[in-house]
Amino acid sequence: MAEQTADLAIVGAGILGLAHAFLAAKAGKSVVVFEKSHRASGASVRNFGMIWPIGQPAGEMLDISLRSRALWLEILNQARLPYRNTGSLHLAYREDEADVAREFAERGPGLGYECSWLTGAQVQEKSQAVQPDALIGGLWSSTEFTIDPRQIIQQLPVFLEQKFGVRFFFSTLVTGIDAPTIETTAGSFRADAILVCSGDDFQTLYPEHFAASGLTRCKLQMMRTAAQPGNWQLGPSLAAGLTMRFYPAFQLCNTLPALSRRIAEETPEFDRWGIHALVSQTADGALTLGDSHEYGLQVDIFNRQEIDDVILNYTRGFLRAPDLTIAERWYGVYAKHPEKPLVVMTPQEGVRIVASPGGSGMTLSFGVAEQSMAALEIAHA
Repeated sequence: MAEQTADLAIVGAGILGLAHAFLAAKAGKSVVVFEKSHRASGASVRNFGMIWPIGQPAGEMLDISLRSRALWLEILNQARLPYRNTGSLHLAYREDEADVAREFAERGPGLGYECSWLTGAQVQEKSQAVQPDALIGGLWSSTEFTIDPRQIIQQLPVFLEQKFGVRFFFSTLVTGIDAPTIETTAGSFRADAILVCSGDDFQTLYPEHFAASGLTRCKLQMMRTAAQPGNWQLGPSLAAGLTMRFYPAFQLCNTLPALSRRIAEETPEFDRWGIHALVSQTADGALTLGDSHEYGLQVDIFNRQEIDDVILNYTRGFLRAPDLTIAERWYGVYAKHPEKPLVVMTPQEGVRIVASPGGSGMTLSFGVAEQSMAALEIAHA
């Protein structure tokens, strides 16, 4: 079989791989994508589908997330794929939660966040889904939107193939790379540049580089309801006090340590399992709920019912929905570095490994891909 060629070869058809493929193809490059599974089934389809700039720390990471947001909207609109541009609410039911939300609303706009403090009455005007009892108020942000990751990750390759001629090889394992040659179960390929976006697979390619990188794995437990009856709408994606102590953006708040201490003292199970509660809605009306965070290279394949129970009990404290019967449960695994928000490695000339957006892959993917394009000197429109 003759060796095939491309300007750019990408290993992995998760959202990072697809984002790189879009930007390179838009710049006129020939692109080939290899995915070892029948379809991408890793972290990219096991999440909330939230594009969530408000969770990113001010500065470079926030800038990347906002640029990623713009590129997300570009490809979704081009591909005519659905999304919910509804913003987000962080709800406050305790005074220490309200203190953090108010401080962030005061300081955030000067740092690039589009956010404001809402009173309890104003929150209820934004969302019918918020539990009103004991509600003090909430932090409103307009920048967040949601997609259904299962739908989008399945349909974007079709769009990229039809619009730009990107070639996808699913059920194809890349067995070795010696740039510019890529050896796969579908034959040999040559590419001017090679990107490895292989998620939490640390063993197949460049295992010695992954072993030295400090990367570990994070397991999270997730749930989804059936479609809500009567075309009921969630409105803004919802979070609450636990989330403010989880995302690094809120570390700019002087009021945060008091909130974190109270949670650790009153409800240590939240810290034990790394729990915070988010709610998003898919295109068909189902609600996605979660999640937990357990760190370590060895992932327990068995979920814990007690974790799901803690998440659900907490979520019921701020979410008012017609039907919270759980239809699906699953776990996701993503690569995580304990200190770095992103890991980029260059194991040999012409090869770039992009790993570990740290649970923010949906939010950061297109902005990270734009950085890769610059590093690889691939111009883009």
